[in-house]
Amino acid sequence: MKRNALLCITALGLLCLLSQCRTKDNGWTAEEPVPNPPEYSDSTQWYISDRGSEADVFYIISTETGDYTLDGVEYHHADTYNDSLRTPLYSEMLGVDTLVSGRLNFFSPYYRQCSLQSFLTDSLTEARLPLAVDDARRAFLYYLTNLNHGRPFILAGFSQGAKIILQLIQEMDDRTYRRMIAAYAIGTSITQEMVDNNPRLIAAQGADDTGCVICYNSVRDTSCATGISQDNVIAINPVNWRTDATPAVFATQPSPLLPVDQQQKDNLKVRLDPQTKLLLVEGYTATDYVLPLIGKEGNYHSREIWLYRDHLRDNMALRASKMTKK
Repeated sequence: MKRNALLCITALGLLCLLSQCRTKDNGWTAEEPVPNPPEYSDSTQWYISDRGSEADVFYIISTETGDYTLDGVEYHHADTYNDSLRTPLYSEMLGVDTLVSGRLNFFSPYYRQCSLQSFLTDSLTEARLPLAVDDARRAFLYYLTNLNHGRPFILAGFSQGAKIILQLIQEMDDRTYRRMIAAYAIGTSITQEMVDNNPRLIAAQGADDTGCVICYNSVRDTSCATGISQDNVIAINPVNWRTDATPAVFATQPSPLLPVDQQQKDNLKVRLDPQTKLLLVEGYTATDYVLPLIGKEGNYHSREIWLYRDHLRDNMALRASKMTKK
């Protein structure tokens, strides 16, 4: 019940916040105000679960912020010092930690993520995302210097967070990269150009390789894809950990918004389409998964962690175990 309650908070956080947001399609200007930067020596700017493990998960959360107004000023980045705006950020951190980290240590920084409306056009994304990346960069450096203590680590992120960790991989020095167990870039696109420009974006080929990138995007069929997964070239099935079209079957509760003991389990069949690199899901019954503004019926972006939570947790433990035994 605890696990279900946490995910209810996480999934509802974004939906409730966005229901109160105003959509404004007036483009971006350099004069846009931004909140004060988080100071990562301040413990309030972190969610940390230190379990005394030999390996860590460093997780960058997805978009839990919409455009909002404070004191008559409209903002497009999260204010990490505002209690009400921190709530959905914390909910995702807590929920993901509970679902996938298992016995691993879990570190997740608050950061000035850009709002969901920032992803309505490429120009807005290009203008606003760098501030979020810079915060994550500073947080990661602080983590490596002060919190990691030389342990191997998993780098993980979902959606906006996944975009950011790809940049962190590109900027890593060799010594840091050698400690990276794997990178879980969930719910994003990794293009061929990105791979060509970053030799460390090595596609996972199985369940236990290390130093690799895990990526996938779930849809009912290929017509349900959105720009989030466009032109992706790295993908793996997170159920059977294969990169071909071999299907995998499993049963799980379809929705994090209802108590698990009040749901019938869906019997899902999941296979990777080698051509589009999309994860095709059959048998999914929930109807409460479509995100505001950027969502699409038949696109299961909001459920990328929930659906495969058990597989992700077991796989992180497997890869971490292999790395720590080296």
